[in-house]
Amino acid sequence: MKRLTPSDQLFLYGESREQMMHVAGLLPFSPPPEPVTEMLRDLMDEVRDGAAVYRPWNQRLRFPGLLWNPLQSWVEGRELDLEYHVRRSALPAPGDERELGILVSRLHGHHIDFHRPPWEVHFIEGLEGGRFAMYVKMHHSLIDGFTAMRVLANALSPDANVRDQPLFFSVPPPARPPRDEAVGVHFPELLAIVREQYGATRTALRAVRDLFGGERDLVSPREAPRCVLNARISKSRRFATQRLELARLKAVAKASGGTLNDVVLALSAGSLRRYLDEQGALPAEPLVAMVPVAVRAQDDDGGGNSVGAILASLATDIEDPGARLAAIIESTTRAKQLLQGMSKAAILQYSAMLILPAMMQMLPITAGHIPPTFNVVISNVPGPEDARYFRGARLEAAYPMSIPMNGQALNITCNTYAGQMCFGFIGCRDTLPHLQRLAVYCGEALGELEASCG
Repeated sequence: MKRLTPSDQLFLYGESREQMMHVAGLLPFSPPPEPVTEMLRDLMDEVRDGAAVYRPWNQRLRFPGLLWNPLQSWVEGRELDLEYHVRRSALPAPGDERELGILVSRLHGHHIDFHRPPWEVHFIEGLEGGRFAMYVKMHHSLIDGFTAMRVLANALSPDANVRDQPLFFSVPPPARPPRDEAVGVHFPELLAIVREQYGATRTALRAVRDLFGGERDLVSPREAPRCVLNARISKSRRFATQRLELARLKAVAKASGGTLNDVVLALSAGSLRRYLDEQGALPAEPLVAMVPVAVRAQDDDGGGNSVGAILASLATDIEDPGARLAAIIESTTRAKQLLQGMSKAAILQYSAMLILPAMMQMLPITAGHIPPTFNVVISNVPGPEDARYFRGARLEAAYPMSIPMNGQALNITCNTYAGQMCFGFIGCRDTLPHLQRLAVYCGEALGELEASCG
């Protein structure tokens, strides 16, 4: 039995009819030499024959009927109905990218069953040229982006000739280091923990004071303008994708003196500026992004959630793409300077205080009626650097699908994979029409940045 962390529990507390707190990945594959139809049928036969299921995919909630339970924990199920979790779907052949997007948008709008381990995988066949895709959905309380990308890397092979690769839920987790079996907690250890948490709280409170006091010209939660992005949402979803060459983004980052993440923010800002301006909904003040920051150690094997946060200006009030990128770099640099020297515990506490006001927006009665803390969440999660294969089928891209919420009708998440940056735009279908335009504008924004950077 494993207790949920406060960060994990927040994703359970936010679950509602319109607000589904699961994340997903859309993984399109080029076909292997053998027929794809037989491959997917063979995969389902493996599932029916009782494939092994390892942690965390065999974990379910101890109290599935009461998500608001401070004593909530994960328990490992003895029996698992794999045919419920693993499903086979097909598009009317030959299916195109638009039809695939429509299908996964609908799948993303369906709730997770908390009486079972909270995940699903759909094998989708019928794509043009014999291609197929996997849509993998999991609740965010079970896994974060860092862990999801590590699972992806471990479940796929760098060798195109491997034909016995197990499905991701059948891959054993990394061996855990031996634990001290001593019973109880020694007083000096307990005292050290209390001191660490007390020091982290004091550090976090000082950082919040600096934030609201404007001492470092930081973006504060009071600066985000009212925007259509911060309206109440329905349960319907719309998903759009964009794929760009990673080398192009890195060249812009180098030329501008920024980071890869700064360029991701600038591309998102450029597409949002154009999209909202076309609707007559672009605020005069710059949009504010909440940017998750990983705070794991390099040897952390993942699981649960361990993510900090900063606020950054998207400078959408600036017309020139180069000047906009420069303003974004300045904003993120100052925000990251605030975190320098903080312990992991202090960063997590500071981040919780930072986004706490946004929790009020998640309530349907207040969404769109109170000033937003930030306008959009933009995440960048590193993935495998080389091409990956599943039983000879080459993974073409890894598109992330995150969480729209009341008061946060759009989420932009991207993954790096094999020399590409894969963007996933997920939003409320009823609040944000023509969402696909955001993806198109994101690609065009890269050309504008390249021109402005010479």
